[in-house]
Amino acid sequence: MDIDFPLILVILVLVTGVIWALDKLVLAKSREADDPVPAWVEYSGSFFPVLFIVLVLRSFLFEPFQIPSASMVPTLRIGDFILVNKYAYGLRLPVLGTKIVEIGEPQRGDVMVFFPPNDERYFIKRVIGLPGDKIQLIDNILYINGEQMKQHQLDRTLGEDPRYVQMSESLSGVDHIIRKARVAGRYGRNYSITVPEGHYFMMGDNRDNSSDSRAWGTVPEKNIVGKAVAVWMHWDAFFSLPGFDRVGKIQ
Repeated sequence: MDIDFPLILVILVLVTGVIWALDKLVLAKSREADDPVPAWVEYSGSFFPVLFIVLVLRSFLFEPFQIPSASMVPTLRIGDFILVNKYAYGLRLPVLGTKIVEIGEPQRGDVMVFFPPNDERYFIKRVIGLPGDKIQLIDNILYINGEQMKQHQLDRTLGEDPRYVQMSESLSGVDHIIRKARVAGRYGRNYSITVPEGHYFMMGDNRDNSSDSRAWGTVPEKNIVGKAVAVWMHWDAFFSLPGFDRVGKIQ
């Protein structure tokens, strides 16, 4: 069962905040000078400012996530810990997700965290199609509005499954690396869609091993969480030591 941490955090902030405010405005005035402060009031007063700062940081500035699947290989790997910029695409209310301040919009090539349609889990994929774009995949070659996105093979396949190759792909000038099968899968052979207004088309960099917009449709703007900007640690097993060799900006 997935835990709704943002909702829990908001509830904790509200509860401790109300207790803290009541103590300052009402309870403190009714206590005698030598009366002890009730433990539940003291704990609330201590926890409230810490919880409030955490809520502000993760709701409006940056939020950490861990990569759970291989759908973004080779850009992101299972066990990567990333930072997500929560204000790049506008400030949103925690839990509700309602945008309250316009700042920016997703750009083609961005790596974005979002909720897929009809799913409450966080997903991370690359923005491929903007509102109004026509997206086509023909024999694992991507076309946007009729323009072929250039690819060239990289010499980085040593030790990997020989059925796959790593390619450098340019998304209208945004260069990144993808992994694709030598023989295109069903979503790579002959696929076409026009992105509706207010929606975005998302794909994983691991093109033939990614559940993305080809499977469950485009992502509405209201489902956006933020822009993935950096890897700050890699830790893929509980009994192993964390590594920092992958630390850096997400391309």
